[in-house]
This record gives sequence, C-alpha cells and structure tokens, in this order.
Amino acid sequence: QVQLVESGGGLVQAGGSLRLSCAASGRTFSINRMGWFRQAPGKEREFVAAINWSGSSTYYAEFVKGRFTISRDNAKNTVFLEMNMLKPEDTAVYCCAADRRLAGFSWNTRDYDLWGQGTQVTVSS
Repeated sequence: QVQLVESGGGLVQAGGSLRLSCAASGRTFSINRMGWFRQAPGKEREFVAAINWSGSSTYYAEFVKGRFTISRDNAKNTVFLEMNMLKPEDTAVYCCAADRRLAGFSWNTRDYDLWGQGTQVTVSS
C-alpha cells in the first residue's frame, strides 16, 4: 500500500504563506498523479491542485491560480504545495491524495483512492 503523510500546516495571517509537504512511501510506483484537496467545516471537499508523477503537467482550481504552486521531488517521493497570498477562506484541512488510474487528469475525489490524514491550515484576518 501507499502511505501519504502531510505536514506544514499551521496558523498564518491573511496575506501570508505556507508550504505543505506530502511524503509518499510504499508502492509509489503505482502512482500516476498526486493531488491536493481541502475541506472546510460544513463544506464539501474540493480540488485544489494536482501534478503528474512523471512529466511536468500541473492542474489548478481557478480560485488558487496565481497564488498556489504545486511541485514534486521524485527522489524524495514528496509533493509540495506552496501557498501565497492566503485568505481567510483558504482555511481548511488540506489532504494529499494519489490517483493510480491510467487515465487523464480528474478533479473528482472518487478517482483518488489513496489519502493522507490531512493538515490544518488556518488563516486569520
């Protein structure tokens, strides 16, 4: 099995920055794509960003374009989410997830079947 562990969450003032990390272990060869999702209390889980495990393709939700950057370090089996210009509405639990399908990009949470426990991001005004 693939195990995913997030880190880097915390409390930050509006306009500040955080860098999230997701370390993968186990059968990482089965991963086709890594994604970041977030869920705020009382709201549905939503897609944030994704990156192919091989190649350079990246994907972003419209509400984070220009503020967040996803990247990876294959040697360390780690993906990152650099978050800048944070807003109070970015407050949520952020989870990384693996898409093992031999298919194109999807923002559907059902297509990501391996999940980390999440890390809390709180943005205060």
